[in-house]
Amino acid sequence: MERLCKTTRIVTVNGQFPGPTLEVKNGDSLVIKVVNGVKYNATIHWHGVRQMRNGWADGPAYVTQCPIKYGESYTYRFNIEDQEGTLFWHAHSPWMRSTVYGAIVIRPKGNSPYPFPKPDTEALVILGEWWIKEFIEMAEKALDSGAAPDFSDALLINGQPGDLFNCSSKGMLAYSSKLMVFLLSEFEIYLKIRQNTQNINVIRAAAGETVLLRFINAAIVTHQFVAIAGHPMTVVAVDASYTKPFTTPYLMLGAGQTADVLIHTNQPGGRYYIAAHAYRSGSPLIPIDNSTATAILDYDPIFPPLPASDDHDAVAAFNAGLKSPARVNIPAPVDQHLFITLALGLLNCPPGKLCGGLLGNRDSSSMNNISFVLPTKQSLLQAANYGQSDVFSADFPEIPPAKFDYTGNNSDPSLFRPIRATKIYRLKYGSVVQVVLQGTSILSVEEHPIHIHGYDFYVLAMGKGNYEEERDSAKFNLVDPPRRSTVGVPAGGWAAIRFRADNPGVWFVHCHMDFHLEWGMMTAFLVENGAGEMESTLPPPADLPRC
Repeated sequence: MERLCKTTRIVTVNGQFPGPTLEVKNGDSLVIKVVNGVKYNATIHWHGVRQMRNGWADGPAYVTQCPIKYGESYTYRFNIEDQEGTLFWHAHSPWMRSTVYGAIVIRPKGNSPYPFPKPDTEALVILGEWWIKEFIEMAEKALDSGAAPDFSDALLINGQPGDLFNCSSKGMLAYSSKLMVFLLSEFEIYLKIRQNTQNINVIRAAAGETVLLRFINAAIVTHQFVAIAGHPMTVVAVDASYTKPFTTPYLMLGAGQTADVLIHTNQPGGRYYIAAHAYRSGSPLIPIDNSTATAILDYDPIFPPLPASDDHDAVAAFNAGLKSPARVNIPAPVDQHLFITLALGLLNCPPGKLCGGLLGNRDSSSMNNISFVLPTKQSLLQAANYGQSDVFSADFPEIPPAKFDYTGNNSDPSLFRPIRATKIYRLKYGSVVQVVLQGTSILSVEEHPIHIHGYDFYVLAMGKGNYEEERDSAKFNLVDPPRRSTVGVPAGGWAAIRFRADNPGVWFVHCHMDFHLEWGMMTAFLVENGAGEMESTLPPPADLPRC
């Protein structure tokens, strides 16, 4: 596939990049067969779909299933239950997510209306990244050396970098505002290598209407600001959960987050830039992709103002505007408390090996000083289902092993050296769980988008610095907090979330920046079965892949 004047081999789904959009309704049952035609192991994760009692369909490799090997297939069967809005699917095996992703659009069942003015039309805006090098091979070599892979060469909107780059074809308006429709009685996803040439496209939408734009940040690393010239956006949903409508000149989407917005094409007829660039949440010394991706709202171009790439206040202001549409019944009282630190770190370079991480070490990351090691012979869910005791231990710590100034200047070398282990945390069915996610300043201060599979949760509060229970719990929004499946833990700060553990199974918890994920910033919740069949994990399917 050609971008930036060069042809790069990538993995695609059904020959499309981004991949096909799944259009479904709340209440639909999906049967999706994934056929792996590439040399890499593969799985597909349906990001944000709750998968009630059905972790077998969730997708993360070695967590809920063994990967699909070359030439083999696996059929995902799952239901959409009480969810509406925009989610997405993506590969959940190392590094393949850079190009293997697509949208999931969930509409209200039957003729049920939206809880906001009905749009005249709608369009997808999928943010991504592009590497000129063959990314999977490059990333694997970097991981093997203990270093970080190169950052991307360009940001993308709907698979294209836009006309600020060389090799752009100016004026091409090739994206329809209508979404691709698939009949999902049985939909086969084929993974294959694609190599062709295609010019830059820009986005098209009609004039004089109310337009619903469905934004997805499918990037594997980059948090992004995005704006539309001359068009304020009214946010009506995030992560397939409705919000109180609030109007903003820009969006901030962490990796793995989605937002539905309404715009009104009421400006003088013409073309208006949609632009996206990176949010630098960490140190200026950490390289990021400084490019700006563009598309055009066709209805000459006017360029939108975007927050500065290091504007942390803009991020806080955007997050503060997100609220549930009405008063919600917050789960209470809390039965299980967790305090989880998120940190980068270093691992010793193996004897006789040259490592490319900081100071000749291997780069790593951790939660509560545990750098997670995925199993390879059995998935976590299979091990839990079969009662195997040699795959994981259920003793992930509820609190950090040592208390320290999490966001201060830390020089204690013990803080830089996490323990490699396969530790998960056990939750009782029906328990109310509160998790404080605490960012740290170990090696770097940056935002971490934390995604919990199988669950939505309420984001009660966010703040800067170290979380203090007595002071900061008083700031909790217990009236109308936003509901999400991915929360951006502020750089040098914290986020408090709460949910009821009503979905039995093993559910992955991880940073949605793939570098941090592969370095170990992950764990899993083992939610015990409740009483009876309807509170228990479904039995494994017969065609579950073998490791």
